[in-house]
Amino acid sequence: MSAQQETGTATAHRVVILGAGYAGMAAAIQLAARVKRREDVQVTLVNGQERFTERMRLHMTATGQPLAELSIPQLLEGTGAQFVRGWVTAVDADAKTVRIDDDRVLPYDTLVYGLGGVADTSAVPGAEDHAYTLSSAQDAELLADRLARLGSGTVVVAGSGLTGIESAAEIAERHPELNVVLLGRQEPGAAMTPKAKAYLHAALDRLGVQVRAGVEVVKVLPDAVELAGGGSIAADAVLWTSGTRVSPLAVAAGLAVDGHGRIVTDAALRSVSHSEVYAIGDAAAIRQGYGLMHGTCQGGMPTGVHAALSIDRVLRGRQPKPFRFGYYHTPVSLGRGDAMVQFTRPDGSPRRVCLTGRMAVRYKETVTASPWPTYGRMKKMPASGAFWPRGGRFTRIRRSQ
Repeated sequence: MSAQQETGTATAHRVVILGAGYAGMAAAIQLAARVKRREDVQVTLVNGQERFTERMRLHMTATGQPLAELSIPQLLEGTGAQFVRGWVTAVDADAKTVRIDDDRVLPYDTLVYGLGGVADTSAVPGAEDHAYTLSSAQDAELLADRLARLGSGTVVVAGSGLTGIESAAEIAERHPELNVVLLGRQEPGAAMTPKAKAYLHAALDRLGVQVRAGVEVVKVLPDAVELAGGGSIAADAVLWTSGTRVSPLAVAAGLAVDGHGRIVTDAALRSVSHSEVYAIGDAAAIRQGYGLMHGTCQGGMPTGVHAALSIDRVLRGRQPKPFRFGYYHTPVSLGRGDAMVQFTRPDGSPRRVCLTGRMAVRYKETVTASPWPTYGRMKKMPASGAFWPRGGRFTRIRRSQ
């Protein structure tokens, strides 16, 4: 049965949203709530599983800590939006269709592309075969099982960014019997103030995490990692958090992408090559006055909301407004009992202010737990999700750029 038949009209505008991550869920709930009383608009959300993945908690899943079961279909109840469970295997931007699990085809009039990134294990030999990732809850559960079976040994966390830091701290705290090594090209917290960086390093040291900065993994073996310039580190398990890659579906569809495969958007988050396609979250190359946005939940959800607002405006015969977003913090958990929050300027550069200790733990938990109840509020009050820092002068794009 087609979307037009299901809505009881031959003129229903079909909006298909791909991916129910932080950005995709925000787009689906926001748009469904705004067009709920319109019979001429059908919203469909496509995702590979019914459970919502709290990506900001996957380092907890990786250490065997149970998380809440958050059901996407249950959240969509009452919104009028349809949920389709399946993996997107192709997008035909010319025919305006999406192929699901290679055996179903969904037509669309407007597409919201929110297929986010996963750990990039393709750049280094052996990483795909021998390293664990936190690309999904299932990946994190595989690592949790491996760690639980290790009575002793060494865990190498490759990548000294925020995911690597949080994972190394969590593993070290939950598995004190293991030797945890965090390594990467840059020192952990490189973009933070000296005070915040010192606190972070002290916390890692207290947890027994060995930090090795200025190193690069060039090969992952079944029992070790090889480093550039020679040398290796024995490893009973390797967690790969160094870099991300996006789905190749956008390139295959003929959408305009940047050098990393992300869909290039205009100011309203529409594809510059296909105006009926909106790109959000990690899948989009979104330019602000300070440069391209980087993938985080704090920026991802606003892109989803803004895409919904843009679509709603177009459906009502109006022009969409430009998207603007400024960063405001970098929260980092350091195990369950410690954390650090670096406040930032809208361009992501650090301010002098930071929170540490128990106050930072409460702040971080509030941030991590906020998306799901935010979606619930948007069902009843769509406007409640349309507030985020616009970034002032930092996000303005001059015409000469």
